[in-house]
Amino acid sequence: MRRSSTDESTYRRSPSPEGKEPGFARGGPFRRCSSQYGRGDAGDASSGAFFGLHANPGPKAAQARYTSPKGNKYVVFYLDLSFIFLLELKRCSMARGCLQGVKYLMFAFNLLFWLGGCGVLGVGIWLAATQGNFATLSSSFPSLSAANLLIVTGTFVMAIGFVGCIGALKENKCLLLTFFVLLLLVLLLEATIAVLFFAYTDKIDRYAQQDLKKGLHLYGTEGNVGLTNAWSIIQTDFRCCGVSNYTDWFEVYNTTRVPDSCCLEFSDSCGLHAPGTWWKAPCYETVKAWLQENLLAVGIFGLCTALVQILGLTFAMTMYCQVVKADTYCA
Repeated sequence: MRRSSTDESTYRRSPSPEGKEPGFARGGPFRRCSSQYGRGDAGDASSGAFFGLHANPGPKAAQARYTSPKGNKYVVFYLDLSFIFLLELKRCSMARGCLQGVKYLMFAFNLLFWLGGCGVLGVGIWLAATQGNFATLSSSFPSLSAANLLIVTGTFVMAIGFVGCIGALKENKCLLLTFFVLLLLVLLLEATIAVLFFAYTDKIDRYAQQDLKKGLHLYGTEGNVGLTNAWSIIQTDFRCCGVSNYTDWFEVYNTTRVPDSCCLEFSDSCGLHAPGTWWKAPCYETVKAWLQENLLAVGIFGLCTALVQILGLTFAMTMYCQVVKADTYCA
C-alpha cells in the first residue's frame, strides 16, 4: 500500500539546530555502504564518530586543544633562558681565564720587582756598614749619600712590589689600585725631575760646583769618612784633582798642597811635592764629560726603567678591570 503524506510526516525529523544531519543519520548501517562508495573512515574518525554517533567536543576538550600551544611557548622560553645562561657562563669562564693569565703575569712581574728592591737594599746596607756615608760629596746635604739613596730606593721598591704581589694573588681591587697609584706617582716624579734637570742645567752646574767646593773643607775631618773616601776614589779613577782645578785644595790646606789621591804616582805625602806631579784635569768637568760620553747608556737605562714602570701600570690596570668584569658577570 502506498502511504499518504500525512503518514510519512510522522517519520520525518525536524532539522537539527545547525542545519546538519545528526550523527546517527550517517552512521549505523549506512556507514558500511558509504565506505563502499569511496567514503573513508578518516573523515568520520576526525569528526569524532564512534559507533555511528558524533560526539561534539566538550569544554575540557576545547581547553586541552588550546593549552598545547601555551606549553610550547613555555618550552621555547625555557630553552631561551638555558641558552642565555650558557652564554653568560661561557663569558664568565673567558673572563676568569683572562683574569688568571693576567694574575700570574703580574705576580711574576712584581716578584722580580720585589727581588730587585731587595738587591738594591742589600747593596745600600753593605755600603753603609763597610764604607760609612759612601759618596757623600755635598756639604749642604750630608745625608744624601749613595748608601742612603740605595737604602731608601730599595725599601720603596720592595714595598711597591709587595703590594703588587699581594694584590695579584688575592685579586684585591684596593691593593691593585694602590699599586697603580704609587707606581704612577714614582713615574711622574722621575719625569718631573728629568724635565727640571734639562731646563735648569746651567743653574744646577753653578750650584753644584759651589757646594762641592764647600765640601772640600770637610775632607779628612772626623766624622766625614764617606766624603773623604768619595773624593779619593773619584780623583784616583778619573785622574783629576779638585772641583774646577787643583788650586781648589790650596784654600783647604792654606798652603800649596793637595791630597795624595791627586798624584800621578801615588806615594805617602806625594801631595806636598811640586805641581808637576799632580793631575791637572778638573774633576767636575771630567765626570761631566764621562757622563756625556756614556749618555746613550744612561738614556737606555732610564728608558728601560720607564718601560718597566709603564708595564707594571698596564698589568695593574688590566687586572683591575678584569677583576671588576669577573665580579660583574659572575656575581
